[in-house]
This record gives sequence, structure tokens and C-alpha cells, in this order.
Amino acid sequence: MKALRSVKGMHDIFPDEMPRWHFVEQTYRELVERYGYGEIRTPILEPLELFVRSIGEATDIVEKEMYAFEDKGGAQLGVRPEGTASVIRAYIQHNLQARQPISKMYYLGPMFRRERPAKGRYRQFYQAGAELVGIKSPAADAELIDMVVQFVKRLGIEQINVQLNTLGDRQTRPRFRAALVDYFTQFEKELCPDCVRRLRVNPLRILDCKVKTCKAIAADAPVVLDHLSEEARTDFEQLQSILDRSQTSFTVVPTMVRGLDYYTSTIFEIEVNSDALGAQASIVGGGRYDDLVEQLGGRSTPAIGYSFGIERLIAVLGSSASIEPRPVYYVAAVGDSGFERASDLTRELRNKGFHVEVAYQAGSLKSQLKRANRLAADAVIIAGDDEAARGAVTLRDMKTGEQQEVPLAELEQRIEARK
Repeated sequence: MKALRSVKGMHDIFPDEMPRWHFVEQTYRELVERYGYGEIRTPILEPLELFVRSIGEATDIVEKEMYAFEDKGGAQLGVRPEGTASVIRAYIQHNLQARQPISKMYYLGPMFRRERPAKGRYRQFYQAGAELVGIKSPAADAELIDMVVQFVKRLGIEQINVQLNTLGDRQTRPRFRAALVDYFTQFEKELCPDCVRRLRVNPLRILDCKVKTCKAIAADAPVVLDHLSEEARTDFEQLQSILDRSQTSFTVVPTMVRGLDYYTSTIFEIEVNSDALGAQASIVGGGRYDDLVEQLGGRSTPAIGYSFGIERLIAVLGSSASIEPRPVYYVAAVGDSGFERASDLTRELRNKGFHVEVAYQAGSLKSQLKRANRLAADAVIIAGDDEAARGAVTLRDMKTGEQQEVPLAELEQRIEARK
């Protein structure tokens, strides 16, 4: 039988890779919980309509990338391509607006998009994010942006560029849309087929097209900052002022849009120079989506959030992250009753919180030391007959090769001191 392989664009993550994953995840959890966010976990499968209505029919995600199918009961289901829509569905369904008028939620989990695999991009990828639902304020926007900047810096990524823009409010968007339609209609014959259709459905999506001819045309398109309402302009200026006071550096990029239709008002991305992802690359993206709760059947409720791909952050970190491995201790069994003593000692040390490995069957001391080396053990505890008679074990330092006899009563204290 031919050996089976994983699905294209979906990858295995092995134990030796997990310390970096845990480093990112634990750093993230600790920081966002300090800001008052609690974790939410939503299903991977959702009604297909949820993603079509929230993300937008004219987006690449819905048109080309989403995994969708009909189940045996005839229901149209979508495999989760991003986290925000599911969080807002849960917020509405469980009436969090009544119980928690201002809700702060974060998530981590797998997402799925059938896009072309590339550096740091997979068809099953792991995403984390946070949503602040129930308040509209430049101060809230600034706090959320500052929070994610602090997170990235805690990982040791210092050279970042925060890009900022606004899509305006309900008064702004019709004016901006009309200006885009007027502009792109002049070049309709030169646009790609997707953008010709977007011109009718959502001309804002043309600004995000990756086709060279469309990008060249879009370079001279109207910018939203020239069409802001007075209220939208004031909010955007206040946001910049707050970020300046908090010494959060940013660049206003008037041409920036986001790839999802639900965004309104503030949008932002964090870019990093990284060969691991290919020159300038975005590692975090987010923004305000004040209309989404209402669009999905809830009461009008403002909200803002962001997300990042964990694989992309890990690719940027590479080997630069300072991750201290836990000390590993290996208990070697020597002598007639050594195997039983080693097993008992291993269980006792594990119960006290130490990371301990042991042989699962009797073997020579040489073979056990080799296995300890392969496991990168910090030290080996040799449980032999002679030492047992004296109520002791031999503690061998695997880096120096030095070893000394240690009374069992002092063993925990001695290995604790090695941490």
C-alpha cells in the first residue's frame, strides 16, 4: 500500500517545535488577560451563511478559499476561515450584550483557507486574536493597538511598522464608494474579470487586488481620507493623538484596506522586515467592525478586534527567541532490583514537578546514558544496588561528566538547585 501523506498545505507540528508555539501562546495569554480579556472557544464548523454575510461574497476568502460543504442533513456548512465572525455569532446567540455590555474575548485555534501555500501560510493554520465588543472610542482603539504592539515586542520582535488607516463611518462610505466607482469605471476594460465584477458589488475590494494591472490602476485611485465626515475625521485624529502620547509609533497609509468586508472606521496592520516571510510582511491585522453585530441579527453594537497567524510569528522568531528548556532528568536503573527502584523514584520526582524520563525495560548503563544524551537530559540519576544499600543515588552531570553520590533525602534539593 502506498504511504499516505498529509493534505497539501496542512502540516504536522512535532514535539521539538512546540516550545516556540508554547512561548508565543503563553506570552499572548498572559498579556491579554492582564488587559481583562477572557478566552472563548467556538466551533470549527459554522453555518456557511455566517461567513458569507460577515466576510463578504466578493472577498477572495468566500469566492476562492473557503472550505464549504453540504452535510448529510442538507445543511450548508463552512469550515472556519477566521475567528471574528464566530465570536460575534456566539455573542449574539448567547445574549452577551445583556450580561456583559462591554465584552473582551480572545481566542486561539485552527482556521482553514484553500489558498496557495507560501512562507508562513498554510491551508490549515493557527490563528489568535482578540475582540472588544460594546464600545466605540478612539481610546479603546488605541488601547487595543498598543496591547498587540506590546505583545509582539514581548516576543522579542522590535523592528515593526504599525500601519494605520480609517474606512470612515456610515456617512463617509457611500461618498467614497461613489468616488471609487467613478474612477475605476474609466479603466473597466483594463481590469481583471474579478475586479470588473467587484466594481458592481464592492469597489473597495479592487484596492486589494494582487493583479499587476489592477494594482497599477489602483495606485492613483481616490483615498478615503479625502472623503471623511467631520465625525470620522475627528475620531481618526484623536486616535493618532492618543497613540502619539503612548509613544506607539505608526504610519498613516491612506491606500490600505483589509481583506474582509466587515471592517469600518479604524483599520491597522503590523509589518515586520523578515526574510522568513519575504521582505516586508504583515504579521497582525485588524480594525473596527461597528456594523457586524447588526448585520448578523443582533442590536447595533460597536466592536474592534485583530488577529495574527501563529505560524507566521514563529517563522519571524526563527531561532532568535530566548526559550529556556525545562531541565530533563533521566533515571538509570542498574542492578537486580534497579528497574523497580528507578520506576518508583521516577514517579515520586514527577509528582513533585520535575521532568523525568526512565528506561521502560532493563538495559546496560551505557545504553541508558546514550538515550539520556538523545533526550538532552541535564543530568542522570543512577539507581544502583550499591547506592541503594546506602540510601543514596549517583547524580551524573551530562555536560561535564562529573558525578557524585547523593543521599536520597537530599536529592530533591540538589536537583532543584540545578534549575
